[in-house]
Amino acid sequence: MLFILVGLSLLSYLLGSIPTAIWYGDRYHGIDIRQHGSGNAGATNTFRVLGKKAGSIVLFVDALKGFAAASLASLLYAFGLVDWQTCVTLKILFGFLAIIGHLLPVFCDFKGGKGVATTLGMVIALHPQAALVSSLVFLLVFAISHYVSLGSMVTSIVFPLLLQFGVFGKELPILIYFGFIISFLVIFTHRKNISRIISGTESRMYLIPRKGRL
Repeated sequence: MLFILVGLSLLSYLLGSIPTAIWYGDRYHGIDIRQHGSGNAGATNTFRVLGKKAGSIVLFVDALKGFAAASLASLLYAFGLVDWQTCVTLKILFGFLAIIGHLLPVFCDFKGGKGVATTLGMVIALHPQAALVSSLVFLLVFAISHYVSLGSMVTSIVFPLLLQFGVFGKELPILIYFGFIISFLVIFTHRKNISRIISGTESRMYLIPRKGRL
C-alpha cells in the first residue's frame, strides 16, 4: 500500500507539472508564453496573448490535471483499499501535489503558473456543489470588475466559507481546513496582482470585447 501511495503521489505531481500553456504556445504559435503578456504560464495569460480558443484549451487541460490527480484516490476507494474519510484525505493530498506541480513544474525549470485552473479541477473532484457556486461567484466578480485575478481570489475565499457554514451539510474538518489553506495559497500567488489592482495597473479582460478593443 505504501508503494501505491508513493507512486500515485508522484503521478499527481507529474500530472500537475504538465506545462499546458507553454507547450501549446510553442507547438501551435511558436512562442514562449512566459515572454508575453504578464509572463505567467497559465490560462489567463494564454487568453490574453493567444485568444479564446487557446485559452479555453489551456484552461480545460489545467483543470483536468487537478481533477484527474484528486480522482486517483477514488480508484483506491472503488477497490476497497481505503475508507471514505481516507479517500477524501488522499484526494486532498493528490490534488495538492498536482497544484504544486503546476506551480513548480519539473518539466520547465520549476517555473509555472498560479494554479487557479488546477485548483478548480481539484475542487470539482472534492466538492462539485461548492465548486459550482464558487464558479458562479467568480463569473459575477469577473463580469463586474473585469479582473480575473480578483475573481480568483474572491472565489478562493468563498469556497471554504461555504464549507465552514455548512451550506451543503456537515463537512469533514480536513476539507474545511484545506479550503482555507488553498485560499491562502491563491491569494499569496496573486500578491503582485493585488498591488496592481490597488495601483490601477492590473490588466482587465472582457467576456465580450468592447468596440475598438482587440
